[in-house]
Amino acid sequence: MSVIVFGSINMDLVARTARIPAPGETIVGQSFETVPGGKGANQAVAAARLGLPTEMVGRVGSDSFGERLRQGLMASHVGCAAVSTDTTHSGVALIAVDDASENSIIIVPGANGEVGKPDIERLECLLPQAQVLLLQLEVPLSAVIAAAKAAKQAGVTVILDPAPAPADLPAELYPLIDIITPNQVEAGQLVGFEVHDLATAEQAGAVLQQRGIGTVVVKLGKQGAVCMSQGEIFERPAFPVKAIDTVAAGDCFNGGLAAGLAAGMSLRAALRQAAAAAAISVTRAGAQPSLPTRAELDRFLAEVGA
Repeated sequence: MSVIVFGSINMDLVARTARIPAPGETIVGQSFETVPGGKGANQAVAAARLGLPTEMVGRVGSDSFGERLRQGLMASHVGCAAVSTDTTHSGVALIAVDDASENSIIIVPGANGEVGKPDIERLECLLPQAQVLLLQLEVPLSAVIAAAKAAKQAGVTVILDPAPAPADLPAELYPLIDIITPNQVEAGQLVGFEVHDLATAEQAGAVLQQRGIGTVVVKLGKQGAVCMSQGEIFERPAFPVKAIDTVAAGDCFNGGLAAGLAAGMSLRAALRQAAAAAAISVTRAGAQPSLPTRAELDRFLAEVGA
């Protein structure tokens, strides 16, 4: 039972402010902190904290952020043997979070933009022991496609979080994906029409399945998620909680889903775990600091019941 995450590792530079500034506007913020993040690293930490052996494949920079990012992953028991150090700076994300818990993010890829063939070779060495490979789109698309091909050949389940969503994904990538997990904005960007409720989520899922993906999970925030798999369509309601910070909630969902599937859960059970983990994460500030442990998740699920 193991999960591999192939993707980005960033340092999040987080400013908290009453509201997101308009273009050209300068406002005074309330606080600032640096927090380890990156969609790939967040998903790796999310899976590892739920008790699954997890390996990270990616790059950090040859700067102070790079060593801190590596240490942060290791502190959460994420394997880092396949995390290399690049000559450029570490990836960073500039994040503004307002009083309504909404966020605005600018990503500067840095070392993440250099991920390529040597990283695929490191991934291939890990695949024989893996059940699930998690991918995102914060590293070069060519590397994502190569990673998906390698996993497919090894018989490993491929989950793609299509974020940040491009205008379109290459046609060759779709058949390599076992499960895709866009949020409503990303789903809309992929299919070319607005996704805002359960009905339009189902329509988007049908389009993505026609392109070759077996299972589609569209995340709808407070509305929960819609899953389409093997001719079945079902909803996964969200757990009602008071959100204070939505940063990394989607990453937490994906990590929880991957951990559940790698542990042998059914798709429905893994999605319940994913939704619960994400619900816990939005009640806490920060990216990786918000991600729950197995004990915290089990306690939450015991409290809320089915």
